[in-house]
Amino acid sequence: MIPLPAQYRLRRAAALLRAGKVITHPTEAVWGLACVPWSRPAVTRILQLKQRDPAKGLVLVADHVSRFQGVMPLLPDDVQELLMASWPGPNTWVVPDTGWAPEWIRGSHQSVAIRVSNHPLTVALCQAANTCLVSTSANPAGMAPARSQVEAQRYFRSAVDYYLPGCTGGLAQPTAIRDALTGQVFRGA
Repeated sequence: MIPLPAQYRLRRAAALLRAGKVITHPTEAVWGLACVPWSRPAVTRILQLKQRDPAKGLVLVADHVSRFQGVMPLLPDDVQELLMASWPGPNTWVVPDTGWAPEWIRGSHQSVAIRVSNHPLTVALCQAANTCLVSTSANPAGMAPARSQVEAQRYFRSAVDYYLPGCTGGLAQPTAIRDALTGQVFRGA
C-alpha cells in the first residue's frame, strides 16, 4: 500500500503526464524522464532536454504487457513467450512496429523498444496515468544518468514539470536492450 502523501504525489504526476507535461522519477537503475508517448510536444521537449537525436528513438515502459497489444501479436509465438518470461523485469526488447508507436517514438526505425517494469513506482505511475510511458534516462546526452532526485534537479532544474520522489530499484546498470527477433544486444545485459 502506498502511503497517502505518496498517493497524492503519484496522482499529481499522472495528471501532469495526461496533460502533456514531462516528469522525472526513479526507475530500476537510474532516474528517468517520462511523458505520454502520444504527446508529440512532450516527447519533443524530452528530446530537447536531453539534447538527444530524434532519429535514435525512445523506450516505452508499461505496467503490463497489455499496453503493448499494438505490437505483441505481430511477433512469432516463441518470441512472445521469450518476452513474457522476461517480464516484469529489467529487460527492454526492440520489436518490429508497423505504425502502432508514433514516428517520434520510433525515430528512424521500423521498430519500438518496450519494457514491462517491475519497479513499484514506475508500475504505479503507468497505472495512474493509464498508459505506457516514454522512459529515458534523466541526463543530457553525454552526461552520466541521474541516480537521485538531486542529480536530476542539477541537470534540469525547473525545466521539468515535476519530480516524483522515490528510490531506484537498485540495479547497477540501466536495463538491457536487445532485439527480440535476433537477440542482438544494443545495451549491456
